[in-house]
This record gives sequence, structure tokens and C-alpha cells, in this order.
Amino acid sequence: MTDTHRSTHDAAEDDRNEHIHIYVDGEIVPRAQATVSVYDSGFMLGDGVWEGLRVHDGHLAFLDEHLDRLYEAALYIGLDIGKTRAELTQAIRDTLDANGMTTDAHIRMMITRGRKKKPFQHPHLSIYGPTIVIIAEHSTPDESIVERGIRLHTTPHHRGLPLTQDSKLNSHSKLNCIIALNHALQAGADEALMLDPFGFVNTTNACNFFIVKKGAVWTSTGDYCMNGITRQKVIDLCRENAIPVFERSYSLVDTYSADEAFLTGTFGAQTPVFEIDGRPIGGGRPGPVFTRIRALYKELLLRDAG
Repeated sequence: MTDTHRSTHDAAEDDRNEHIHIYVDGEIVPRAQATVSVYDSGFMLGDGVWEGLRVHDGHLAFLDEHLDRLYEAALYIGLDIGKTRAELTQAIRDTLDANGMTTDAHIRMMITRGRKKKPFQHPHLSIYGPTIVIIAEHSTPDESIVERGIRLHTTPHHRGLPLTQDSKLNSHSKLNCIIALNHALQAGADEALMLDPFGFVNTTNACNFFIVKKGAVWTSTGDYCMNGITRQKVIDLCRENAIPVFERSYSLVDTYSADEAFLTGTFGAQTPVFEIDGRPIGGGRPGPVFTRIRALYKELLLRDAG
């Protein structure tokens, strides 16, 4: 990636990904043959849920938490996954084995309501059972992003109330986030900083957001953002290591004056933010609290892998 285009999902190019095998409804097929129907609920309506996972040294990081979130989301939208947790885990492992992947892999697991009888939204038209797709790619995060940082731009597209679409739902319907991201890109930033319905700082289009003020870590209340697994791990690590941490409502006034800012997500773990709405944050370098949290998180991954 050039310096004008940065992302928390930046990864080193890997030609092996052109020849991966993908799990599609019980079969593992070459990438070129991995297709779903144009009648699929996910393609047609964004009717589905998904999870992203990382593989570290042969271990699926925080697998139980990811499966908890997946099955909770499926229950909420009334989607029967049709597989037990053990069966779904085995499908993931089979996909990894088919690709010879043991570390530095990223998994995108997508489950939709399946192929429909007719091209309308009624769930009862999905009569063929769910569609399950598992994509595993060789993917090593670009470590240079820690030195280059991310630039954010606050957008007018906010995270909505649960009575519209709950932001905790990891659904295929991502248009709200994509609109926000496009707004930020047109402003010359890398990702969008999104506010909650009341104007408090919430999250970005793709990651959870944190600031550091006078040695204390702040993040949103969590009421209007994805219940990020990495987000929670960072909060827990702070509490376990005597780093003050607060889940609270705070505004752009607090944000612009932050000593540090960073993002969390499954792929990039923690990524520093060096600019928000054209205002420099942290002197354009990774801060001490960010650096400590990133080191603690790497240790946590090793412990999780046994």
C-alpha cells in the first residue's frame, strides 16, 4: 500500500491467496469455483451474519468468544446455522488443512439464510437451508502501519439506535459503514470516525476506538458499537495491569485533545491513530500506553494458544 492509502486491514501481498481453497456448503473447492447463487439471501438482501478469526501458531485465537457472538447473532435474526459449534469448528479446521495454513491466516466465516425460492425478502422463501462459506487467506498484518498510523475523519453517518439496526449485530448489511468510509476517503482520511445517536464518539466504520488521556484509557459505553472481542480483551488487560480504563460517553472535544488514540480489531489487533479531522494526535508516533497494551495483547495471544 502507498502512504496515501492506509487501512487497519493492510497486509503483505501473498500470491498463494490466488490458489486457495474455500469451504462452500460442505465442499472445499478451488477459489475460482467458490460461488453462491444469485438467489442467495446474503447476496440479495444482506441477510446473514459473519465472523473474522485469526490463526496464530496453529491456534484459532479466542475461538469460543467468536462462536458465542456468531450464534448469538444468528439467534437474534432467527437464522438456524444447522451445525453445532463442534461441527462448525471442524469445518474451519478442514479449510485450514486444505490450504496448509498453520499461522498468519485470516478467516472470514459467512452464514446467510440461504438460497431463496423467489427474489423477495420474506425469510420463508429461503427453503434450501443456510449457506455457509469459509474463506481462509494467508494474511500477515503490515507492521509498518504502526509507524505510519491511521487518519480518521468524523462523518455525519452515525451508529444507530438498536430499534433501527443494532450495531452489536455482525451482519452482512454493512452499507451504513461503507457510506461512512466513503465520506472519510473523500475527505482524504483512511477510515471514518462515527458518532453515536447523541453525538458522542463511538467507533470507526470497521474498528473499535480508544483514546488515552493522562495515562487513562477511554472508550465508548459500548451501547452503539460492535461488541468487539479485541476491544473487550484490551479493556480486560487494562484492568488486570493497573491501567485506568473507562467505558464512558465522551465528545470530540475530549478526542481532539487526547494524548494517544488507537483502534482495535481482530485483524490488526491494535493500530495507532495519528490524525483526526486534520488534527495531529500523539505527535505522529505510537504512544507509551498503546505500546504497552500492544505488548500485553501479544502475550495474551501466546497464553491463549497454550
